[in-house]
Amino acid sequence: MPRVSLRRSTAFRLALTFGTLVILAFALAGGVSYRLLNQELAHRLDDSVNETYSVVASTYAKDDVEDLIAAINTYASLTTADRSLFAVEDKQGRRLAGNFTPPLLPDGLSTIESEDVGLGDGGVYRIRAGTIDGTRLIVGESFDEVQRLSRVQLVSLLWAALFAVVTAVGGGIFLAIRAQSRLDAVAGTMFDVSNGQLDRRIPLLGNGDDIDVVSRQINSSLDQLSSLVEGMRQVSADIAHELKTPLNRLKMTLDQAVDTGERGGDVAGLLQEARAEGDQINATFDALLRISQIEAGARKRRFQNVDLASVVALIGEIYVDVAGDAGQQLLVVSSSPDRDVVVGDRELLTQMLVNLVENAIRHCPEGSTIRIELTRKNEEVIVVVSDDGPGIPLDEHDKVFRRLYRLDKSRTTPGSGLGLSLVRAIADLHGATIKLEDNKPGVRVTIALPAKH
Repeated sequence: MPRVSLRRSTAFRLALTFGTLVILAFALAGGVSYRLLNQELAHRLDDSVNETYSVVASTYAKDDVEDLIAAINTYASLTTADRSLFAVEDKQGRRLAGNFTPPLLPDGLSTIESEDVGLGDGGVYRIRAGTIDGTRLIVGESFDEVQRLSRVQLVSLLWAALFAVVTAVGGGIFLAIRAQSRLDAVAGTMFDVSNGQLDRRIPLLGNGDDIDVVSRQINSSLDQLSSLVEGMRQVSADIAHELKTPLNRLKMTLDQAVDTGERGGDVAGLLQEARAEGDQINATFDALLRISQIEAGARKRRFQNVDLASVVALIGEIYVDVAGDAGQQLLVVSSSPDRDVVVGDRELLTQMLVNLVENAIRHCPEGSTIRIELTRKNEEVIVVVSDDGPGIPLDEHDKVFRRLYRLDKSRTTPGSGLGLSLVRAIADLHGATIKLEDNKPGVRVTIALPAKH
């Protein structure tokens, strides 16, 4: 069986698409968080510079620059120029104290390069400049701490992105392989079935996922297919077996008629026998064709509301005399007629019940009682046809619904063995369940049809 390449499989493409979306979503979220953190760090640096400027400026007293100079020298001695900048200038722009010589700066916050202040180490500073009674106060802090935290975050995001990529791709490939293996099992099963292994079924995990649901539906279809194929095989064998005898009888009758005709004898009686045998063979094939049409669902377009109580009453009225002629008793027990409406084909439903009644009359001895009971239970209309005759062995209950199947004790009676097959086909067409039970003595056939809502 040819297998689909993993790279071309739908499962792999879905996994790859999902992995790509995860990576893109992570990259977008990481980029946004990186930008927001940098903005927050920049705001905090501005707050720190402003706070330092305010603290230093608070040491100035009117016309007393000495305290301000002392404060600047103290702050400058506690740090290095690569981290913090402090300077005080007089009105002429001469530096009075501090650890750097500031360039010309506007009041407020600004950003300068280290080359601008003669440090030359490639650093960047956030500067706050202001004038106090003509004296210039400049305070600044390096972006080094902000940049270090940004690098840490960036490296963390890159490692997280790498982990996300590996997880998404690896997990996607794992899920794709797992899904593809299950799809390969489906394809393998269908390949085996197409090669005649009708007993093959798709293995189920039992977790109720979508593949399990589809596999269960396919298995159900394969069960039906296997049943139909087995039914066709059985029908073919039964036709060959059951029709061989009447065809041989027909041939023998015709040969006898030819011989009698050549001797100048009367062949009318033999031709009548041959015609009757031919009629029986035609009736058998007509019944087989009728069952096939019913199973194909062609009669569903004729469905309408059917009052099953009236059907049962009509059958009881017609067959009560037939049963009486056979020395039997036919009883009809029906519930309220306005609650026994089903949706179906009236002709087929009548045929179904007629077959059951005729079957009981044919196989029950004199003195037997045949009952037709009609009841409504919840959302079902239930029809029961029972008798107290010889019954059917338990191991034959499933077999009697097969086409052309006849019990050994029934082979001496007229019939084709298609009556109960037709009953099963009509019941299935109407979505009904049919059950054959031992009536102790006799047979009890229960048919439950969906009631009209």
